[in-house]
Amino acid sequence: MILWREKLEEIEAERLAPYAMKSRESRGRAYPEEEHPYRSAFQRDRDRILHTTAFRRLEYKTQVFITYEGDYYRTRLTHTLEVAQIGRTIARALRANEDLVEAIALAHDLGHTPFGHSGEEALHELMADHGGFEHNRQSLRIVEKLEARYPDFPGLNLTWETREGISKHRTEYDVGPCLGYEPEKRSTLEGQIVNAADEIAYNTHDLDDGLRAGLLMPEMLSGITLWEEALSSLGIKAEKLTEMNRHQLIRRLIDMEVTDLIQETSRRLEESGVRSVEELRSLPYDVVGFSAEMERANRELKDFLLNNLYRHYRVIRMQAKAKRFIKELFHAYVEEPAQLPAHIQRRLEGEDLHRVVCDYIAGMTDRFALEEYQKLFEPFERV
Repeated sequence: MILWREKLEEIEAERLAPYAMKSRESRGRAYPEEEHPYRSAFQRDRDRILHTTAFRRLEYKTQVFITYEGDYYRTRLTHTLEVAQIGRTIARALRANEDLVEAIALAHDLGHTPFGHSGEEALHELMADHGGFEHNRQSLRIVEKLEARYPDFPGLNLTWETREGISKHRTEYDVGPCLGYEPEKRSTLEGQIVNAADEIAYNTHDLDDGLRAGLLMPEMLSGITLWEEALSSLGIKAEKLTEMNRHQLIRRLIDMEVTDLIQETSRRLEESGVRSVEELRSLPYDVVGFSAEMERANRELKDFLLNNLYRHYRVIRMQAKAKRFIKELFHAYVEEPAQLPAHIQRRLEGEDLHRVVCDYIAGMTDRFALEEYQKLFEPFERV
């Protein structure tokens, strides 16, 4: 027996919470399309995102460590998959729409530049007089315009709710505009879940990579509340930490944060009394969040990572080097656009040169950016 889309929508309506987003209640797509016979609107969004060039390129884009530093560190792709996994777990527990959460999660970093936040900062500086650069806005630009896969419309023609979730993606290190998507209102429950899942993923997994790389040592974490609680609950001694112990600790940290988030969010939802998506979006606060105690402990861990990992001299050196690569590539293309590939040059007929160059560089992987740099500036490199 085939599970047709209409039946899937009925199951959603019965199973999901009243304030969760149902696919049959979507505001739809910018360009009308027939519904799929056995996939919901948000499942189609997810599938379209998975098949993009921008998604595949995340495999070779930096999370913290530039990809040539080692094959075992997180990349934007592995980070994105981890956010989607954590997000689905939270969504299932809270009776939110898992498909919408997954779609937003898979798209939330599509607009990231090569070399992580240092690449983003460089492009923002370079584009200061041309509209700036922000990776959430670039993610939207990718799904709304740059991915050319359909003859009848630009971009992917995703649903309004997926695009809104991308535009309102917010973490401490990612705050951008949400133009055109009711900025005065909160994101859906599903969008808020992705924001929280992103934070949980990068906190715990950056810690894991920092320890694996030897930039962080177990004794440096002495006194950090979450670390000490995880050690104690597992009966592990920090001074005898093995690789297996590290895996156990990271899993325990994720579980602690996810469990607290689910419990606190459930409490807030009950306390708020919301009974619809619009009531939830109209609240003056996000319902998805940690308890006050976990918020303090998480703040302590984030401050530790900021001071000891993100500001580690080796990381700073990588970031400074990456900024130089980006800036020199940008100036070279702007000064002589004929160096751009033919299909990129064709866009110059109707678009601003600086934005076209910005799009081209933002779409590069770390590896491709380095190869382009060598071709442009190394005299004996084949072009």
